[in-house]
Amino acid sequence: KARVFRSVHALLKPGGEFYFSDVYADRRLPEALRHDPVAQGECLGGALYWNDFLNIAKAAGFADPRLVSDEPIEINNRALRERLGQARFHSATYRLFKIDGLEPACEDYGQAVIYKGGLAHSGDALVLDSHHLIEKGRIFPVCGNTYRMLKESRFAPYFDFIGDSATHYGIFPGCGTASPFGQGSAEASSGACC
Repeated sequence: KARVFRSVHALLKPGGEFYFSDVYADRRLPEALRHDPVAQGECLGGALYWNDFLNIAKAAGFADPRLVSDEPIEINNRALRERLGQARFHSATYRLFKIDGLEPACEDYGQAVIYKGGLAHSGDALVLDSHHLIEKGRIFPVCGNTYRMLKESRFAPYFDFIGDSATHYGIFPGCGTASPFGQGSAEASSGACC
């Protein structure tokens, strides 16, 4: 799959996007399960561990893969379910943008967008991914990566853009990454750290 992603990245123009749907596992599967004929027949044997997929996509140049949709896969075959153990599977679709220089985390630059409407199948709102439902006419705060995905892609004509990247305010709240440090005040530390 790594070669496929590198090839797709090379074919896309800057700002281009690629949708990828597949079956993902919540862990790496043992070799025996990966080659199990029943698991393969159910499209589970070849399921990638979701974090391996993200790393492959990033290594190919898709710096910030966005989950668009996902559904858990129910295993009805009792014998197969027992062989799979605690492994869980999802059918998922990701949106991958070819935009150079995206950051590895969602950073806050005080930016926002306003969806103007006009996109086919996105009349009153655009669903960019599973975390971004952007309503028409509403000021919608976004991280730097989302701002660039919208501004440097086919979506640009459908948005007004507010702000720039001149001032960095830290990690963007609610994107799954938080400061590892406590919330104490700046005055709380009075001694040397070593």
